[in-house]
Amino acid sequence: MLHQLELRQHHQTCHHCGHHFLLGSRDRIALLADSGSFEETEKHLISANPLGFDRYPEKTAALRESTGLEDAVVTGRLTIGGKPGMIAVMDFKFFAGSMGSVVGEKITRAIETAIEEKRGMVIVSASSGARMQEGMLSLMQMAKTCGALARLGEAGLPYLSVLTHPTTGGVTASFATIGDINLAEPKCMIGFAGPRVVKETTHQNLPPGFQTAEFMLDHGLVDAIVPRGQMRDKMVTLFTYMMP
Repeated sequence: MLHQLELRQHHQTCHHCGHHFLLGSRDRIALLADSGSFEETEKHLISANPLGFDRYPEKTAALRESTGLEDAVVTGRLTIGGKPGMIAVMDFKFFAGSMGSVVGEKITRAIETAIEEKRGMVIVSASSGARMQEGMLSLMQMAKTCGALARLGEAGLPYLSVLTHPTTGGVTASFATIGDINLAEPKCMIGFAGPRVVKETTHQNLPPGFQTAEFMLDHGLVDAIVPRGQMRDKMVTLFTYMMP
């Protein structure tokens, strides 16, 4: 049995078995940022209803009230080990972390700010993929965010991607897996379609541990698996080496 106090003290991880529970975006930022350095950006952007999807505005309004978030990502300026950075942290509590037009726009603007102000970029992913309620507008965020990251690379600035449980769908197929360094939390799910869909489509049995961080490390998709409590120290080290 775990007490809530113990979970909070260990950043929502079990200190007995090492299991990583979901961590909210603001708690994640507090874990990674230098104390007092975070300055939120683009916090008033909210989703419209471009397809006239039934009850979509009511659902997003209810989620804004219950989570205290405007959408499924929080972005802002910060320093990590004294080095200037921009961060975008997805939050699974808001529409399962799905990427709609606001998520893509906020991430793109954060990357553009990083280029303009010569900051490193960190994106922490936790997502079910593209948001179907916004149709093609959600899918085009895949290309938009990747284009912005290409410009970041041309500017000689580092991009660190952190994959957490779960990272799936269009987020996996776009910005989450193209970091200069891809880090993952232990045993998190990383994939495109779910295991059941893959098995039904390919008619093949899936290998053991399919779509886990450990499987992805063995096959080269991620560069390191880092427990949550060690993630800040790893980021400080990487920013120290990689920032121009």
